[in-house]
Amino acid sequence: MVKITIDDVEYDTENMSDNAKAQVASLQFNEAHMNRLRNELAIADTAKIAYVNALKVELEKNKTSGTKSTNDKSKKK
Repeated sequence: MVKITIDDVEYDTENMSDNAKAQVASLQFNEAHMNRLRNELAIADTAKIAYVNALKVELEKNKTSGTKSTNDKSKKK
């Protein structure tokens, strides 16, 4: 006996029509899909942070080694 709650009303799935049970199954599938997408977004956010940090380290290495950026106005043309 599985129960679900919608708008603060509890429903027993055993008493639902086949169509209602199919809607519950679709809702459960959708919830699982949304959770997977949230997890993928968390992975992408973590990767972005790592890339930004790696870029900062690389830029700092270039800064301390005397490498000039392309925005350096002292470059001769």
